[in-house]
Amino acid sequence: MKLRRRRSTQGPALRSRSQRGEGGFTLIELLLVVVIIGILAAIVVPRLVGRSDEARIAAAKGDLKAMNDALGQYEVDNGKYPNSAQGLTALLAKPSGAPEPKNWKGPYLSNLTEIPKDPWGNDYQYVCPGSKFPSGFDLFSWGPDGAAGTEDDVWLGK
Repeated sequence: MKLRRRRSTQGPALRSRSQRGEGGFTLIELLLVVVIIGILAAIVVPRLVGRSDEARIAAAKGDLKAMNDALGQYEVDNGKYPNSAQGLTALLAKPSGAPEPKNWKGPYLSNLTEIPKDPWGNDYQYVCPGSKFPSGFDLFSWGPDGAAGTEDDVWLGK
């Protein structure tokens, strides 16, 4: 007994791609996928763009807070903050110039061998006595633009 192949009652144009043995996607299907990806990108990308600047500002504030705490400990031990000439390096090594700290118990910034740079690659600024905080010190970063006196500056001080 010979098996006979049954013929389709539909014409070749009415059969589906899978019945015709063809694979792949039509141009309309591909365009629809591209449009959907474009819409998703338009929604997601703007939410992620400003996050790196926010993270850098948060990192700068964290560094400033750590240095602020270390300066507070320095002041408790020595009765005054290091002056501008001694700078933040007084937190890592005992200053030799006047006014010499009488009871230096540093280093006050643990696990560091040098004062870190801000997230934009610039030095943190320390002024004592401060102009913004005259009874204490000014501690700040020039911020993303690296320029003095702009709204991008990141401040912390006492």
